[in-house]
Amino acid sequence: MIEAEVHLSLHNFLRSQAGVPSWHHHLTMARLVARTLRTGRSSLIQVGATCGYQGRYRTSFVASALIWHGSVIIVAPEDVQQRLLRVEIPRLQQWLQVNKPIYIGDSFPRDNFSGLLLMSPQAWLQAQFSPAGNFPRDIPTIIDGVDDLEDWIRQQLTVTIQPQDWEQLQLACPQQAEVIRAAQVQLTHEVFQHPANPYECYVISSAETEILLRLYLALDMANLPEPWQKFWELFSHLTPVTPHTPHTSHTPQTSLSWTTIARRQGLFSLHCAPIDVDTLLAPIWQRQPVVLIGSALEPDTEAPLFRQRLGLADVTCLNFSSDRHTEAIQLYVPYKLPLPNTPEFQPAFIHKVRTLICLSATAPGLTVILVGDVPLRAQVAAILASEYGSRVQVEKTCLDENSILISGWEFWRSHLHVLPSPHLLIVATLPLPSLEHPLVAGRVAYYKRSHQDWFRLYLLPTALNELQRAIAPARESQGIVALLDSRVVNRSYGAQVLGALSPLARINYLDPSLFSNNDEDNS
Repeated sequence: MIEAEVHLSLHNFLRSQAGVPSWHHHLTMARLVARTLRTGRSSLIQVGATCGYQGRYRTSFVASALIWHGSVIIVAPEDVQQRLLRVEIPRLQQWLQVNKPIYIGDSFPRDNFSGLLLMSPQAWLQAQFSPAGNFPRDIPTIIDGVDDLEDWIRQQLTVTIQPQDWEQLQLACPQQAEVIRAAQVQLTHEVFQHPANPYECYVISSAETEILLRLYLALDMANLPEPWQKFWELFSHLTPVTPHTPHTSHTPQTSLSWTTIARRQGLFSLHCAPIDVDTLLAPIWQRQPVVLIGSALEPDTEAPLFRQRLGLADVTCLNFSSDRHTEAIQLYVPYKLPLPNTPEFQPAFIHKVRTLICLSATAPGLTVILVGDVPLRAQVAAILASEYGSRVQVEKTCLDENSILISGWEFWRSHLHVLPSPHLLIVATLPLPSLEHPLVAGRVAYYKRSHQDWFRLYLLPTALNELQRAIAPARESQGIVALLDSRVVNRSYGAQVLGALSPLARINYLDPSLFSNNDEDNS
């Protein structure tokens, strides 16, 4: 069987790599991937946040894909593809003595292709959702980095009306040009009545909905440009078909529509996307066996919430635990800090940050401060810059060894692979999606209408996944993580947070020796 062949070949390869850092679970993962290729039974693998950050697990699935006699699709972002092409695939091909063809593209090369096809998530999803159905079935597919899969899917399924699409609509429907121009003017007036927020996006209001409905009722649906047709297909699931049909609590709403504003340019765009994607994805998983690989999707090996959201039914699940000796962090969580939603939190947080930086002053290395709140981030940056000068950088990648980086969650997640591992990582608050964000509020409203626990099904899992990935670099350096959100000790879900951050050594006090000992351990 291929499992035995993969095990023996990869075992010998790993032994030949003496002195190269490896991963303890290579053989187990490679066997499961090989089993999926042989039996056609899909699998879901959680490799752990640290391993996901390091990317060492990729040797496992590349070895199985190269040894497999048929074609395999590997879905991964471009930076991961380049790593596979330049490092993983060449060295394994040379060792295994296989000359399997490698192809990079947006479509399947040909019917008898038996090599590896590398695709971006966007290209693969577009092919899967294409109504043409010209993508071959039963091709084993490995999807790397499924922590971001929901975001990729929602981006793929979001339909957008750009400012220039209004002109295209007038050209396609010249007899309704006046109606179109009037609707655009009315929408512009309504959209710019929204007060500014940090996200510059807003759920479409009832007044804006009425304008769009009147516009669509006046248009010839057969002549609509493609963006307008697709927008209506989703938008009509959100709103009644006619403006005379009132909304009721029983009106099904399966999509979310919003606007984004470019205030300086005086322009806006319309967006619409499905809220639940499980029913859309379920047929895709039935077309081919898939291996879904993520970092830390859920503490539960079976990942029930993740699988439910993505319509994954019968899959083999595997969850690799972290190494308590090499991946443990020192975690400081203060007991008496004010809650984040109180006026007292901001000054107490800034004072605690200054204390931590002062205590760690003699320890070399990067200090990272993660602040999701935009105004608080700016205030922290201004205060620390007045004390530490150019050491303080806000969301920059060109850093000195002793820099203090102040960052939001998105920037840190996007750039942590190119930044040095921090010796001190300070987290202001849990990265719970903000209810002030219109899109988050829209999804929460959907959960409430469905009488579901929106906090435990949506907000908390999202925060735990984000938090685990964010602290992965600190695990590699065995640094200190300061989580300055007292909800971890004052709320019932705090135990879940601490469980997700395990392995850890809890710190209940602050002392300069913490950082000097940490420095000596790493030297």
